[in-house]
Amino acid sequence: MITVNVTKKLRAYNGLQNLQIDKKFAPGCITRITGPSGAGKTTLLKMIAGLTDPDSGIIKAGEVWFDADKHVNYPPQQRRVGFVFQDYALFPNMTVREHLAYASEDKAWIARLLELGQLTAFADQKPLHLSGGQQQRLAILRALAIKPQILLMDEPFSALDIRMKTGLIANLQALFKELQATVLIVSHNPYELDGISDDELVIGEEV
Repeated sequence: MITVNVTKKLRAYNGLQNLQIDKKFAPGCITRITGPSGAGKTTLLKMIAGLTDPDSGIIKAGEVWFDADKHVNYPPQQRRVGFVFQDYALFPNMTVREHLAYASEDKAWIARLLELGQLTAFADQKPLHLSGGQQQRLAILRALAIKPQILLMDEPFSALDIRMKTGLIANLQALFKELQATVLIVSHNPYELDGISDDELVIGEEV
């Protein structure tokens, strides 16, 4: 169970706005996170990962990761979550295989991930030589390489065509169940995860 009860002030085009999240994410469930641009969807993921600090509140995933009142704040390395960044955040000097090997020494697991992402033939290529969709798939595979119990995904399918997206989502759904991972997926497309998400969190309202 991930418990998030936090507040965070966000800078918006019309001044400061207050992001308030009070939500429990059930173990092994896939939660779709939607809402207008600038509402704080990415900020929520970063707070859970330890990349951004809330102004107040508590984040708990078994252990207390963040407690503003008690001055508890686990660094990202201790939280060990998988994170798929919206801008991919790939290392330009690393090949596809090296990205995965950086996170895991399990060669069989790496080979399986490469096959899942249809990147086996590109294993020795660096990001510069990959298409946008291939880079996005690599970002997903890298996040999975550590076999995370918690996986945070920020617009992970935006660069994929419909056919690739459909096949990849189906394969990922099976893998999530195998890993028993709790998955939070930010998506601008409210219909993208129909049929696979177990829960939904809507942040902010359209104005």
